[in-house]
Amino acid sequence: MKQRIKDLITRIKELENELSIEIENELNEIQKRFEYTVERGRVRFQEGALATQKAFKKNLYRYFRESKLIFFLTAPIIYSVLIPLLLFDLFLTLYQVLCFPVYQIRKVNRKDYLIIDRQHLAYLNLVEKVNCMYCGYANGLLSYALEIGSRTEKYWCPIKHAKKVRDPHSRYRAFLEYGDGEGYKNKLNEFRRPRK
Repeated sequence: MKQRIKDLITRIKELENELSIEIENELNEIQKRFEYTVERGRVRFQEGALATQKAFKKNLYRYFRESKLIFFLTAPIIYSVLIPLLLFDLFLTLYQVLCFPVYQIRKVNRKDYLIIDRQHLAYLNLVEKVNCMYCGYANGLLSYALEIGSRTEKYWCPIKHAKKVRDPHSRYRAFLEYGDGEGYKNKLNEFRRPRK
């Protein structure tokens, strides 16, 4: 890998750390502004904040009356995806539980990716809360799968592709160059070393 690319990767990591700190600071400000805290994973709103939120809640009658017909027609298709998602979740979990220990790959903490908390917002009606829970589950599950997949790829085939990857996972940049047989032979065991 060229030194310029290594330098850019180092800068990116530094910027990602800086961004993480800024996001944490912004989140603290948002929590103060909208009067909530997160205690042991649970969201707690102050009473005044809940009353303010409820003023923006759209009742179900109005929600359905104002919804477009296409929403009703596509909802069964959207929600039918829940079945393969649940099966995918089951298989991902089994895969990780059964295979990762064999290869000493550190397990992915599912709760770091599946964050379902929007149902606590008082300005959402029942349908909106269910929709938000569905999206939180689906997108969280796909992020969880990406992390499991990236750890698997790092172990078995840490080789970059010949073509540019549009949005690679976080481990990809450290992979071996496409066509580097010597690097693969000499460095594969480094990629497979157990990580804490």
